[in-house]
Amino acid sequence: MADFPRNPLEKDGYILEFNDDFDDIALDTEKWVPYYLPQWSSREQSRPRYTLADSALVLQIEANQPPWCPEFDGDVKVSSIQTGLFAGPVGSQIGQHQFKPNLVVREAQPTIRTYTPQYGYFEARVKTDNRPGSMAALWMIGFEEQPERSGEIAVFELFADQMTAVTSEVRYGVHPWGDPTLRDAYFREVLPMDATEYHIYAIEWTPDHIDFYVDNLKRQTVRQSVTYPMQFMLGMYELPGEGVTPQEQPRQFVIDYLRGYQPVRGY
Repeated sequence: MADFPRNPLEKDGYILEFNDDFDDIALDTEKWVPYYLPQWSSREQSRPRYTLADSALVLQIEANQPPWCPEFDGDVKVSSIQTGLFAGPVGSQIGQHQFKPNLVVREAQPTIRTYTPQYGYFEARVKTDNRPGSMAALWMIGFEEQPERSGEIAVFELFADQMTAVTSEVRYGVHPWGDPTLRDAYFREVLPMDATEYHIYAIEWTPDHIDFYVDNLKRQTVRQSVTYPMQFMLGMYELPGEGVTPQEQPRQFVIDYLRGYQPVRGY
C-alpha cells in the first residue's frame, strides 16, 4: 500500500475559501484556536502538543502529557485545534460540545470565529498512529451560541484498535448532541487501506444532505442536514484502556492540509 496523492488545489466548479497547508514555521492563529474545548478545563491544560515539519502539522500525545480535563473526562489525553470558541461565564453550563451532562465552565474564554462555514465541500489529507489507545478525528460542531445548534458531523474517526496493515475502519456520520432536528446516522466501514499512510477524507455538506468521501470515492449519503454554521475540530487522542501505556516516542497524527470550498453557483 502507499500514500494516496494530494488533490489539486483547484476544484472544478468550486471556489477555495479556506486552505491550510501548514507550510509556515508556526501555527496560523488567524485560522486556528490552539486549544481543545478549554472552557471545560483551561487553556493551559487543553493546549496541544505539536510540531510543524515537512509541510505538515504533526499533532502529538507525549509520554508525560497530562489528561486534558480529568474532572470531566478522566485520563483522556488530547492534542487538538479548532476554528471557533464560545462559552458562557465561569460556573455556567453554557459552552460548546457538551459531551457529558455535568460539565461546568471552569475558565472564561473569548468568543472566536476563525472559520465557521455553513455548507460546502471540505477535505483533509492525513495519516495517523496505530499504537493501542490512539485515535484521530476531524469533526464539525455547531458554534452553540444557541444551545440546540449542537450537531456534529464526523468527517472521519480513526481508532488504532481497528487498523491493520491492510485494512482500516473509518467511522463517519452525524450525531445530534441535543439538536432536536437531527437523528443519529453513524457508520463504521472497513476499507482496504492503511491509515498510517496518507489518505483523503472529505464531506460535501448541502442544505438537504451530506455526502461522505474517502480517497475521492463517495462512501455514503446522509439524507438530512445541519442548518447552521459549524466549526472544525481537528484532534489526536490517547484513550485509556487495556494495553494502553505512555509511549517513549510521541503518538502522531499528521495533517498535510485542510481545505474548504464553496460551489460557484451555490446550493
